[in-house]
Amino acid sequence: MNKAFVRETGNDDALSPLPEMPIGVKNYITPAGHRRLQNELQALQGSRDTISDQTSEDRERDQRIQYLLSRLETAEVVDPAIHASGERVLFGATVTYVHESGEQQTVRIVGLDEIDPAIGHISWLSPVAKALLNKEQGDSVMLDTPAGQEELTIVEISYPEDRTESDKPVSI
Repeated sequence: MNKAFVRETGNDDALSPLPEMPIGVKNYITPAGHRRLQNELQALQGSRDTISDQTSEDRERDQRIQYLLSRLETAEVVDPAIHASGERVLFGATVTYVHESGEQQTVRIVGLDEIDPAIGHISWLSPVAKALLNKEQGDSVMLDTPAGQEELTIVEISYPEDRTESDKPVSI
């Protein structure tokens, strides 16, 4: 990953990283994630200096702008609201499952640009998401972990209710 996007220790104003898109993988994103990237891009473009003598901070911002432009250009917006019945786990689902230990966990399956483990947003390419995708409430799935296989049981599946008309459904 380009160092321009890596947060340096002690520098809270540094640009946060966006993960690299694996070759041959579609850039799926939720409508909310797409809006967030667009808003960040607009903010960065609005703060651009036209002075030819740029600082390293200006160059990093310009690199981030180019990166966001590239990601937005390849983004395929998938509206999770089209799956409102919640019968199966698909992209954009919020899934609550129970570990073998009885611990309950809730995650939302999102695009690479939306990953935020602190709030339970995981990539649709992650091992947990791959194990859960296309399963139904009550299903148990096996997850390979460093400690061995673990059984997860899906207890709830939900989707956001707000739907943007311009968003087109995409099957993953």
